[in-house]
Amino acid sequence: MFDKHRSNKPDPVPSKPRQDSFSASASAPGSSGRAAVIGPGIRINGDISGDENLIIEGRVDGKILLNAHQVDIGQNGRVNADITAQVITIAGKVRGDLTSTEKVVISRSGNVHGNIVAPRMTLEDGAIFKGSIDMDPGEPAKPRETKPVRKTVEKTAEKPKVIATDKLKENKGYSLSGG
Repeated sequence: MFDKHRSNKPDPVPSKPRQDSFSASASAPGSSGRAAVIGPGIRINGDISGDENLIIEGRVDGKILLNAHQVDIGQNGRVNADITAQVITIAGKVRGDLTSTEKVVISRSGNVHGNIVAPRMTLEDGAIFKGSIDMDPGEPAKPRETKPVRKTVEKTAEKPKVIATDKLKENKGYSLSGG
């Protein structure tokens, strides 16, 4: 009698409560799934530093210093700042110098005006870049000791001769002819 209101479907499995990426433990500063986001409606004037990855979709004017982390500039991101990070990925616009300990990636929609210092660099087709790239930020190049180079000259052809003819002697001119 009471069974007709009961459905034949199994009871739903209770799901775990969703944990936002911002509420992750602060004891894991280098975790790859954790990032702070500056949304498209946010504008920051000043310096940014911290112990987690950063995604910028808004506007930042100042300096960004995240040495051991990743900085991503989204397509809507507009940054007028020097950026120092482990990995820098750019899809928006950046005016400033970029320093990376691992790599810099400028995607096809990226626009960078500034100098780049990184051991690796990726510039996708269609990206805009104006500046210089230093892909060896390690030790300064040591001058190598140079040894005198001994040249060996092979005699394969006879040297050109200077031939003076009577006609040229009158005009005080000379002619060269290979022979």
